[in-house]
Amino acid sequence: MGLLVDGVWRDQWYDTASHGGRFERDAAKFRNWITPDGAPGPSGEGGFSAEPGRYHLYAAYFCPWAHRTLILRKLKGLEDMVGLSIVNWLMRENGLTFDPADGVIGDPNLGAGRLYEVYVAAAPRYSGRVTVPTLWDKKKKTIVSTESSEIVRMFNSAFDGVGAAAGDYYPADLRDEIDALNARIYPTVNNGVYRAGFATSQGAYEEAIGPLFETLDFLEKRLEDRRYLCGDRLTEADIRLLTTLLRFDIVYVGHFKCNVRRIADYPSLWAYVRDLHTLDAVASTFRPDHVKRHYYESHLTINPTGLVPVGPAIDFSAPQDRATLSRA
Repeated sequence: MGLLVDGVWRDQWYDTASHGGRFERDAAKFRNWITPDGAPGPSGEGGFSAEPGRYHLYAAYFCPWAHRTLILRKLKGLEDMVGLSIVNWLMRENGLTFDPADGVIGDPNLGAGRLYEVYVAAAPRYSGRVTVPTLWDKKKKTIVSTESSEIVRMFNSAFDGVGAAAGDYYPADLRDEIDALNARIYPTVNNGVYRAGFATSQGAYEEAIGPLFETLDFLEKRLEDRRYLCGDRLTEADIRLLTTLLRFDIVYVGHFKCNVRRIADYPSLWAYVRDLHTLDAVASTFRPDHVKRHYYESHLTINPTGLVPVGPAIDFSAPQDRATLSRA
């Protein structure tokens, strides 16, 4: 764990003391957009046109934020258009690295051994956290974006005119509903598990736990009579939620003390997770071994021994009948 300060790497954990024990996530600093013709997107600069082979995604199997982008890359058939590197699960004094291990894919662009070297190549005086996903432009030799939700939107539609697979996971007629769901799920669930897990005061921890389980209860009720969050269509709201739910019982219940209930204790949510896991784009990009080893071996402030628990035993392939739900 660490960050760059004026382009110099520092091994430094999150500062929660100045926030009353609360974990405060830094906003992404690279917020450009790939668009069909290179026109500027909602933020950042223009000049990033959708061209097969031009871009490269740095990701991780353990990270829920990166997992979103891996799923969309697969759903949209972008494997031959957008290159891929996968970092090692272990994050210690050098941050995210490409140290050889099962599942790691090195950096073919810069030959970097550490992800922070990619950031310095893009911005030599960069200050901030070094995270995945990171989307790189091989032509401009710079970072396009480090904001996962926006990379998901780019992958969803930017490459449609140059051979991407069919499918719209942010359809116009559902955008208000998707945006409303994301607005609730992100702070309370996606980031809520981290707010609980990284809290260093009882008050901060309990502030996060209450809304987390209130939203899970809400989602359980919502999914009782509909296959997906917005009815009978898979959308980005499902993908954004799913990557947290896949990791919940594996690490968040124990490691992050999110133990009021497991996802397995929610009949609809648990069946929903298993249903989505049947998608090749999900199963082929999910590595529970990377997930467990990253959290338990990397977060030594939470788990000082670095021991990785043997359990829990979770069968994501257990039968479910979500496909029979009526249209909502």
